[in-house]
Amino acid sequence: MNWDLTAIFNSIEDADFLLDEAEKEAELFYNKYKNKLINLNAYEFLEALDNYINISEKISRVMTYIYLQFATDTSKGNLLSKYETKSTEIEEKLLFFELEFTKLPDEKQIQFINHAGVNRLYLETLRKEASHKLSENEEKILMKKDLTSSSAFSRLFDETISNTKFFWDGKFVNEEEILSKLYSTDRNIRKRGAISLTNGLKDKQKLFTFIYNQIKKDWKIECELRNYKTPEEPRHISNKASQKSVDALINTTNKNFDIVEEYYNIKKEILGYEKLYDYDRYAPLKNISKEIPFEKAKEMVLNSFKNFSNTFYEIALKAFEEKWIDVYPKNGKRGGAFSHGATPKIHPYVMLNYTNQLRDVFTLAHELGHAIHQYLARDVGYLNQHTPLTTAETASIFSEMLLFEDIKKELNREELLSLYANKLEDIFATLFRQIVFTNFERRVHNQDELSEEDFNTIWQEENQRMFGNSVTLTSNYKIWWSYIPHFIHSPFYCYSYSYAQLLVISLYNLYKQNYPNFEEKYIEFLRSGGSVSPKEQIAIFGKNIDNEEFWNEGINTIREMLNEFKNLKEGN
Repeated sequence: MNWDLTAIFNSIEDADFLLDEAEKEAELFYNKYKNKLINLNAYEFLEALDNYINISEKISRVMTYIYLQFATDTSKGNLLSKYETKSTEIEEKLLFFELEFTKLPDEKQIQFINHAGVNRLYLETLRKEASHKLSENEEKILMKKDLTSSSAFSRLFDETISNTKFFWDGKFVNEEEILSKLYSTDRNIRKRGAISLTNGLKDKQKLFTFIYNQIKKDWKIECELRNYKTPEEPRHISNKASQKSVDALINTTNKNFDIVEEYYNIKKEILGYEKLYDYDRYAPLKNISKEIPFEKAKEMVLNSFKNFSNTFYEIALKAFEEKWIDVYPKNGKRGGAFSHGATPKIHPYVMLNYTNQLRDVFTLAHELGHAIHQYLARDVGYLNQHTPLTTAETASIFSEMLLFEDIKKELNREELLSLYANKLEDIFATLFRQIVFTNFERRVHNQDELSEEDFNTIWQEENQRMFGNSVTLTSNYKIWWSYIPHFIHSPFYCYSYSYAQLLVISLYNLYKQNYPNFEEKYIEFLRSGGSVSPKEQIAIFGKNIDNEEFWNEGINTIREMLNEFKNLKEGN
C-alpha cells in the first residue's frame, strides 16, 4: 500500500504554480510591511499575520509534497535540494516579520498579543526568544549557511544510511530488514544480524564520525552566536520545557536504571542463558502469533481505538480509506516511521516500514496516534498545529497503551508474559534508552572534536550504566550510535520522548481510574495542539510538570508493570 499524494497536488507542475504564487505574495508582503509593523494598529497587524501564515502554509504544502517523495525514494535528493533552495529564497522575504515583531516596544507587543486569539502563545514565544535572535542580515546569512552545513550533512547522513547495504544469506538487505533480525526467536540469527549490522556500518565510520563532528560544531557555533547558555537550551525553549523540569526528568530516570537491570536479569532467567548479550535484548519470550499481515494489524488497531473513542476510530479509518499511509519497505526508502502533519488544509501522512512483526503493529498504532493528534489540531491553524516535542508523543504512546490493553484480554499466561516483556521493552526504548541518548549527547557536545573511539567509548559507557550487570555489551555494539538519525537531525531531541512517555503513563492511569469526562478532556488537550503551553494542557488533569514528584509517579507506575511481569513469571 502506497500513500496517495494527490491530496496535496496532482502534479509537480501544480506544486510549481503554488510556489510561484507564494514567491509573488512574499514580495508584496515584504514591500507592504517591512519596517512598518510599528505603525500598525492591532487589527492591521492581525491582517499582516494572516498574510504571513497564508504564504508560509503554501511553502509548507509544496515542501511536504517534495519531502514525501524523497522519503520513499532518497535518490530524489537533487529534487529536494532544488525546492529547499527555492523555498529558502522565498522565506527570506518573510524573515523580517518575526524579527521586527521582537524589536517592537513592549506596549506594542502586548497590544498585538492581546488581540492575537489562538496565535497568542506563538507571539508570546517569539517575545521570549527575542534575546536569541540576530539581526535580519545575520539571520539571512545563517539561513543560507544551513544549506551547506547542517542541512547538507543531514542529507548526506540520510542518503548514506538509506543506501548502506547489509549482507544476509547471500544477498544485501536494507537497515530496516537487518534490524528486524535482532527480534528473531533464533539466537544465532540475532547474533548474525548484529554482526551484519556492525559490518555494514563499520566501513562508513570515518564518514559518520566526520558528519557528527560537523553537526556538533555547527550546533555549538549557532548556540554561541545566539547567546544560549548550554547546547541543549534551544531545544528546551522550543519544547516549552524549563531546564529544571528536564533535569528532574533526567535525574529521576538515571536514578531508576535498576528497573532496566532487574528486568533483563529476569529475562535472562526465563531464556535460560548464563549471559545476556546486546543481541539478546529483543529476543521474544514466545512467538505470540507468528507473522501479522498488515490487514490484521489494521483490524487490531482500529478495534483498540474504537473501544476508547469514536473520534480516534473515525480518524484512523479515514487514514486507511483515503490512503494516508505508505506501508512497506523498499530500496531507497528511508528507514523508520513517521507521521508528517503537513498543513491544516491537508491530512497527515504516515510512513511505515512494515515487516509483519508484532512491534510493527505497535508502530502502526503509534504513528496513527500522531496522525490523529495532528488532524485534531488542524483547527488551531498553521502556527499552532504542531506541538512541542514534549507533548508531541502524547497521542502516539497513548494509542500504544490502548492496543496493549486490548491485546492483553485475549492471551493466556505464557503469551501475556511475552506481551508484558514487549511492552516493558517498548517503555525502556522510549524512556530509559532516550535518556541514555541524552546522557551521550551531553557528554559529546561538551567536548571538542572526537575520534571514532571517543564516540564508541562514551556510547558503550552510557549504555552499560543503564544495563548494569544484566546485559553484556559486545564490541560490535560500540559503533551503533552511528545509525541514530536524531543525533544528526535534531540534537537533544531524544529526551522529549521520555518527557512524553512519563506524562502519558500518568494520563493513561487517569483514564483507567475513570477520571471524570476523561475522553472529552483528552480530546480537548489534543485539539489545542501547540496553542497553549504543556503546563496549561496538563493542568486540566490536575498535574504539575514542574513538580519532581510527578516524574516519580510515572516511574512508580512502570515498577508496578515490572511487578506484574514478575508475578506472571512466577505463575501468580
